[in-house]
Amino acid sequence: MNGYRPPEKMNTQNDKLVRPAKIISGELTVPGDKSISHRSALLSALAEGKSTIRGFLMGEDCLNTINALKAMGTEISITEDVIIISGTQGKLKKPSHVLDLGNSGTSIRLLAGILSAQPFVSEMTGDASLRSRPMRRIKEPLELMGAKVELLGENGCAPIRITGGKLRAIEYRLPVVSAQVKSCVLLAGLFAEGTTSVIEPIPTRDHTERMLKAMGADIQIAGDVISIRGNGGAPLFLKACSWEIPGDFSSSAFWIGAAASRPGAEVTIKNVGLNPRRTAFIDVLREMGADIKVIQEKPAGWEPSGMVVVRGNRLKGIHVGGTIIPNLIDELPLIAMLGAIAEGKTIISDAHELKVKESNRIVTTATNLKTLGVRVITKEDGLVVEGSARIRGGCELDSFGDHRIAMASAILALSADAPVL
Repeated sequence: MNGYRPPEKMNTQNDKLVRPAKIISGELTVPGDKSISHRSALLSALAEGKSTIRGFLMGEDCLNTINALKAMGTEISITEDVIIISGTQGKLKKPSHVLDLGNSGTSIRLLAGILSAQPFVSEMTGDASLRSRPMRRIKEPLELMGAKVELLGENGCAPIRITGGKLRAIEYRLPVVSAQVKSCVLLAGLFAEGTTSVIEPIPTRDHTERMLKAMGADIQIAGDVISIRGNGGAPLFLKACSWEIPGDFSSSAFWIGAAASRPGAEVTIKNVGLNPRRTAFIDVLREMGADIKVIQEKPAGWEPSGMVVVRGNRLKGIHVGGTIIPNLIDELPLIAMLGAIAEGKTIISDAHELKVKESNRIVTTATNLKTLGVRVITKEDGLVVEGSARIRGGCELDSFGDHRIAMASAILALSADAPVL
């Protein structure tokens, strides 16, 4: 096995060879937060005046949001370190073509809320993965508000055709725990007549609420109820902002996990977002025995940020489930991978939403764990991972077109007994 050699025709652009690593140490920063990048572009396009964005994640998903806004008449200037967006006060122009959002669920769901209030018909689509993700969850509330939403794909999926118009305020209890659905309804509520309220059964990431508040929107939060007063179809008067986007916590999680699970390691991650509804992964790792220090450097204004210092330790398996799940849904595949080298058994439950991400992450996580020699059982709502495994190298893993599966698998491959492709 130690003599493993990658295929001679290895695709160097898409295939990555991960070699075992005994020591991990150093300082790093990670690219800008993906969730905040999407929202900064969308909300800036709705504002009055010019907004600037620094730290924007220039990845394909976020650029799909930018391109969709450009297609609807938003003036956007992009330079090496700053994006300038001229707001439309919520008055977008009818696009001349179908808006292709690629792989971005955030783009298509949040834009749906905005498009539901525009006086034209629009259509959105995406790649095969996006066209397999559930969209009935946004259709229901938007139609209650007065929009016409047609799901043109199979099983209630994209493409989506939206006939927008005058919206009415609603009170809506989320049937699924989803920050995207919550944000979709709140963005539609900006345009509605009256006050729209969203009741969420479990708190989810609150970037949309924080940013709307920073822009002067009339938004109130009382327990599990978020209420926003709409403009009744008049031009929006959200103030333009200068957004400084911190590093993406979900991206930093891979390096936090890599260091936390390896005795002798020490990694410092600077200028990373520390929104308390995004950092549950740190709480879980600490419960597993990790040595992690968090230093908040910027006050908890519109978004807190700071530094995370991780020192390696021997981890133990735990049960992860319940109300914490929505706030670490992106990190669950990584927790499963780390469970393979922890002592004891790691159980993940109440994670049904893993099945409707960029891949069915219950299945794809388990598939790669098994390829690496780990004993794992899949459940309807999660996984059971047997720890203390010998990680078998000399094999090839599939990312299944899912970046989080690719990265989580690569982190575990660092502990393999031979290189992993």
